Amino acid sequence: MKATLTYKDQDYAIDLSKPLDISIPIVAAIDTVNAWYIAPPKIEPVTEGDWIGKVSAGGTTNFNTITFNPHSHGTHTECVGHITPEFHSITRALTQFFFMAKVITIAPEQQGEDQVITKAMLQKEIAQDTPEALLIRTLPNTAIKKNQQYSHTNWAYLTEEAAIYIREIGVEHLLIDLPSVDKEKDGGQLVAHKAFWNYPEATRHQATITEMIYVKETISDGMYILNLQVAAFQNDAAPSRPILYKIQA
Repeated sequence: MKATLTYKDQDYAIDLSKPLDISIPIVAAIDTVNAWYIAPPKIEPVTEGDWIGKVSAGGTTNFNTITFNPHSHGTHTECVGHITPEFHSITRALTQFFFMAKVITIAPEQQGEDQVITKAMLQKEIAQDTPEALLIRTLPNTAIKKNQQYSHTNWAYLTEEAAIYIREIGVEHLLIDLPSVDKEKDGGQLVAHKAFWNYPEATRHQATITEMIYVKETISDGMYILNLQVAAFQNDAAPSRPILYKIQA
């Protein structure tokens, strides 16, 4: 099924029958992807007296309660409400869902005990493109990312200068395959989050950050159409399912 999208007065053709899913789903398992020191998600049937919400156990329907944290369990998209004292919801911040996007691959640089993504690395990979959305795939890139236990691992992160650069070139939606754009234990500074959202000087309320994506090796670097959909939670963040589409020649 073909579709045509217009961006800056230019038409781009995509095949809607060939989506490239880059999300990690929420799974009720010990070995599902996890961060921030909390227990795995739970998906459990409701019980009421002798009734159970599980058909295989004698119930009439499957009727589960799900307990999870969007920041810890699977792919999620967040708005500036993640770092503000006042409430902002991702469903109000994200009101458009198709974007011109660029996928880049970065090997973080060792700096002391940390691995960082720098402005120079981004400049080299982004080159002259000005995407609305930027997807950062970090190396090494293995399927382990789909069930990685990130707590206490000191994952790679963006420098403040790198986040400022992303903002200044006009990227509205930043997607990365790590639990956070910031250092795991930074004393609450959150410098990359603040720099990307330009908080609190001139806050970009429409901008979003998506974390814990997984971009398979079969997806080449380059330009795509991104469909960024989030679950309808009135919260600073919600589970999301970003989908890429190749641009047809």
